[in-house]
Amino acid sequence: MNHDHAYKLLFSEPEMIADLLRGFVHQPWVDELDLSTLEPVASSYVSDDLRGREDDVVWRVKHKRRWIYVYLLIEFQSTIDPFMAVRLLTYIGLLYQDLIKRKPGGNDKRLPPVFPIVLYNGESRWQAATELKDLIVNMPGGLSDYVPSLKYYLLDEGAYRQEDLAPLKNLVAAIFRLENSRTPADMLAVIDNLVEWLALPEQARLKRSFNVWINRVLRPMGADFPPSSDLIEMRAMLTQRIEQWAKEWQRQGKAEGKAEGRLEGRLEGRAEAKAQTLLKLLTLKFGPLPDWAERNVSTAGADQLDAWIERVLTANDLNGFFE
Repeated sequence: MNHDHAYKLLFSEPEMIADLLRGFVHQPWVDELDLSTLEPVASSYVSDDLRGREDDVVWRVKHKRRWIYVYLLIEFQSTIDPFMAVRLLTYIGLLYQDLIKRKPGGNDKRLPPVFPIVLYNGESRWQAATELKDLIVNMPGGLSDYVPSLKYYLLDEGAYRQEDLAPLKNLVAAIFRLENSRTPADMLAVIDNLVEWLALPEQARLKRSFNVWINRVLRPMGADFPPSSDLIEMRAMLTQRIEQWAKEWQRQGKAEGKAEGRLEGRLEGRAEAKAQTLLKLLTLKFGPLPDWAERNVSTAGADQLDAWIERVLTANDLNGFFE
């Protein structure tokens, strides 16, 4: 199971969609939704030239007497897709075609509204246009009246600050906090919140989904925990592993420092130990590092490494960190 599949597993739970709408879509119509009516919609429909998509989740929910469809596209590309609006136009068109084939009953033959959301967790901040019209050349003489219209709602995880997310009792905010955690203590605080919020027996399946996802978040750091339905056990394993990391870093630093008796050897040992420590801290915060980031660290001097180690706590992304 890859990272985006683990995300899809989480957002296959109605509590997650409800918290996403309540906590991050601040629009009046959301307050009028009956979130108890949330129902998943199959999103495996295909066309002759498009394969089934594994990165989207579709739900429907009642707004007064009418259904509204929530189309959530989970985006994990390292390179931002500048034509995301075009992709969503195609996907929503397929959804409408599928609804037409089902021939909904009643006198109202109009199609239901669709609210498209892009959930993005890449390192760089999202720069692509969120409206289709911004991707189409503006033409005079009335031709612009025929330009298709589509706008999607962007949730860029890295753009949210920890201090703004921490006070929220919200499962989606907990995901953003874990993804953007700066220290192991931050991660443990989020898991403590999840233990408290998911204590009811009927939330057992959602707890298992969170454990699968947390395992995927921690795996790049070398913490390959088995999936468990017990978040308390997950927290204990994480605490133990963090203590092991700290001891390993300390032992490694001492070993490197004593590797050579000469001054040059001691300095090189300290620099290498600092580089290893910095690489571990960056991996802990940002996940697997690209080759260029590892090269930057391995070729830096001791003073530069000291400055970077201090900067880890405040960096929002790798590009900004090395600037």
